[in-house]
Amino acid sequence: MIRFISAICGLLFLAANCCANITVSVLDLGPSEAGKTVAEKLRWSFREGRDLVVADPDLTRSAAMGAGYTGSLNLTVGEARDLGAVLATDFYLLGDAQVLRRSSFEKPVFYEAYCSVFLVSSRTGRLLAWWRPSFNSDERGQAYDLLLRQLADLSGGLSVAMHRATEDERIERTVIPTSPPPLIEEAPDNEKAAEAQGLRLPRPYRRLRPEYPKSAALAEAEATVDVAVDIGADGEVGEVQVVRWAGFGLDQATVATVKQMHFFPAMKNGTAIPMRVLLRYNFRKPPKE
Repeated sequence: MIRFISAICGLLFLAANCCANITVSVLDLGPSEAGKTVAEKLRWSFREGRDLVVADPDLTRSAAMGAGYTGSLNLTVGEARDLGAVLATDFYLLGDAQVLRRSSFEKPVFYEAYCSVFLVSSRTGRLLAWWRPSFNSDERGQAYDLLLRQLADLSGGLSVAMHRATEDERIERTVIPTSPPPLIEEAPDNEKAAEAQGLRLPRPYRRLRPEYPKSAALAEAEATVDVAVDIGADGEVGEVQVVRWAGFGLDQATVATVKQMHFFPAMKNGTAIPMRVLLRYNFRKPPKE
């Protein structure tokens, strides 16, 4: 407990004393040596750029451990905000990096070196961007070396994304709405609860299933994406917000599909009303042919 409190205090001290700069925590990219090495090289590259303040890795590990983070890349926005709160930096990186022995019909044996890197806003809990550079070679060391060489370009892209997100969030905080947001009722948890309130939940004319994108297939990603969807009294889809993100193109595939849907609107005592519903999509790797 003392170690956890010390970690949080240390990170808060860092953020308080570097308020003019963008601060970032880099979690180890998985438990493998490759994951730790890639994370350390990204930290070093950010420090070299001198426009980012990087949290101490030991304090970052302690804070994440104290918060109960176990390495998931499939977080709700709330979980991501909670993790960002204990890390006490503007942004954080999490992910996975490995060097794996592979085989295929074309090649009996080869090696893949990859890293999956997720950039998350501590303030909003949103997944801002993700990257997954990957390199194949007949030799393990060569594949790994190609990956490590890519990290300078990757850190540059991450730095640009953090500066852009900082400005976007600043504008978001300062914009004054010209009118109050429309009132919209949250859907009850189930049909039985809805009936007890005199409600009928929205129903889609046709259920659409998001495609499993190639970017997810390359990462062999399996995850759940949750979206909060505003459905108007006319049954048309309004705002769609990702509330559990997964990266690898799964979030974008989900949002694009939901925006194509049409619904029978929610009803309350016989009158159509707008309603916000939670839709969940579970993605699994398709079977190999």
